[in-house]
Amino acid sequence: MSTKIDYQSLGQDVLRLCGGESNVKTVSHCATRLRFVLNDRTKADDEAIKHLPGIITVVESSGQFQVVVGNNVQKAFAGLPATLRDNTKNVDESAQTSSSGALSKVVDVVSAIFAPLLGTMAGVGILKGLLALAASFGWVSATSTTYQILFAAGDALFFFLPMLLAVTAGRKFGTNIFTSLTLAGALLYTQLQAVNLGIMEDGEAVPMTLKAFAAAGHDVNFFGIPVVLQNYTSTVIPIIVAVWVQSLLEKRIEKVLHESIRNFIAPMLVLLIMVPLTLMTLGPAGVAVGNFLADILTGAFSFSPLLAGALVAALWQIMVIFGVHWGIVPVFINNLAVNGFDPVKSACFPAVLSQAGAALGVFLRLKSKQDKGLAMSATLAGIFGITEPAVYGITLPRKRPFVIAVISAAFGGALIGATGTNVYGTGAPGLLTLPIGIDPSGQVHTIKWLIVGTVLSFVLATIGTYFFGFSKEDLVQDRAKADAEKNASGVTVADESGANYAADAAVTPDFVPRELTAPVAGNIIPLGEVQDKVFSSGSMGEGVGFLPADGRIVAPCDGVMKVVMKSGHAYGIRTPEGADILIHFGIDTVGLGGEGFEALVKKGDIVKAGDVLAEVDMNTMREKGVDTTTVMIVTNSNKFNVVRSAGGSVEEGAAVLSVEPLSSTDPESGAEAARPVLN
Repeated sequence: MSTKIDYQSLGQDVLRLCGGESNVKTVSHCATRLRFVLNDRTKADDEAIKHLPGIITVVESSGQFQVVVGNNVQKAFAGLPATLRDNTKNVDESAQTSSSGALSKVVDVVSAIFAPLLGTMAGVGILKGLLALAASFGWVSATSTTYQILFAAGDALFFFLPMLLAVTAGRKFGTNIFTSLTLAGALLYTQLQAVNLGIMEDGEAVPMTLKAFAAAGHDVNFFGIPVVLQNYTSTVIPIIVAVWVQSLLEKRIEKVLHESIRNFIAPMLVLLIMVPLTLMTLGPAGVAVGNFLADILTGAFSFSPLLAGALVAALWQIMVIFGVHWGIVPVFINNLAVNGFDPVKSACFPAVLSQAGAALGVFLRLKSKQDKGLAMSATLAGIFGITEPAVYGITLPRKRPFVIAVISAAFGGALIGATGTNVYGTGAPGLLTLPIGIDPSGQVHTIKWLIVGTVLSFVLATIGTYFFGFSKEDLVQDRAKADAEKNASGVTVADESGANYAADAAVTPDFVPRELTAPVAGNIIPLGEVQDKVFSSGSMGEGVGFLPADGRIVAPCDGVMKVVMKSGHAYGIRTPEGADILIHFGIDTVGLGGEGFEALVKKGDIVKAGDVLAEVDMNTMREKGVDTTTVMIVTNSNKFNVVRSAGGSVEEGAAVLSVEPLSSTDPESGAEAARPVLN
């Protein structure tokens, strides 16, 4: 049975395996990853996290410990403590580990600032693209009020982008985010709010914005110091730089102010200094830097569009793996804000869809049902712009498909670059965001080349992976795995109670020992030390005890649920080889009558190793004074050789026992009666 994953609980499990809340400096999330900055990296248990149901993989990049969850990352993030999720006064950036280089720190900052906005940014990007599509087909007039209302919904995020960045940058740099918002608002105020500047017309004052006042040729100054006003709507770098400087100033001001006046005097002094300083220096400098970076990349496209498109497409997914792609994200947004279009992001579409194509090639070529299932789900996710399942689960581990995808992306990127294809909005490259390639003005028609280049890379990656993505050895192993799956397909239920396993009928002499993994996280103790003579004496069978760290019980192996006690404290599983496994949580817990236990399976369910069987309320156990020692026993161990393979502290899913038949005798019909699963 495939158990529904509780992603909020998953987030809590990840936090625990990262060393707990005290070990986390900051945490954020992007479209698919939880991004931790840890105090002590050694406290994070990579392997245990990787084996949590719902986790795709774990990667380290740019000073971050990144846990790849997939599309449900927001649910996992919601499971983290509010003090981590909503902390507006994050840790001092100077406390970051000195081992991370300048590039890593820059990438960490940019990713933390932009990641929370990406979902909404992609959504409004799609909305603008669809609106442009509707206008181009004449479904709605671009001069109608309906169009303008919908355009406002799609464009507001970009127009007021400095306000949103003030929030995320404030959280990253540890400032008072309301002060940061006010600072951003002051920048926009100069070009949005008309004020009285002494301009008279026909004897009446004519209000105008400071920006319009400057554009009309009038001087703008601050106590005689010239102020060069910029257009701050949709800008990126000015507000990020301003909030960073604010963080430095704010900390120094708060140190010298008494706590009785700090809450209102500190914001006043910060704004009194930062607003003029930003308008006079940081703002113009930030705009200049943003334009300079954008000019470099767009200049590369002007010099050799074909080569620039090929390089961006080929390197994009590699940059994503190392997290350095965040350094280019501001360039995308800056190009859109300044020019209204961007040639760089258009080359990213082939990079994303080529990984999806390579995953499809894996699906078409392999025969293993398990691998085919993973490859198809990764393909679908990649088509819609989420490449982590494809990259980390399918293409990168096999190497060849990843390389083929990168090469295929280069061909599509070259075509897109050579045809001068642009995008006119933002969002994660994928099928749904293709409409951002439509020019809202209707003057440029390169959307067809965006589609052709993207499809070309997808098809090349699919075909290339199918024919060249595997060695002969890979294919031999795949066939062997597929045959093994067929041989093990006896994991079926013969009646409603799940009484029979087709694999029970015979145990082959060359059977590979089955591993039983820890059903709970905690410390292993010998069965003889369990404070229950029925278990410690070995009369119930051979096994092992655990001192559980939490209340989650998972299946230690594949099998069928033979027994699920109504009280929820004990579970019996039969493996395909006929071994009966008992998991019993706590001593004398049957007396609780089910209080504190929530069973998530029922008798007859087919389970896989790691499926959650039950959740136990540990607070209830503590209040009742219950001994929570948990045992896992092979109750018909007289038919099996049971070997303990681990000790000490383990996480759930870690191998702790191995079980191997003593003979080919059917455990159900042998001369010696098997011990009961449960009394």
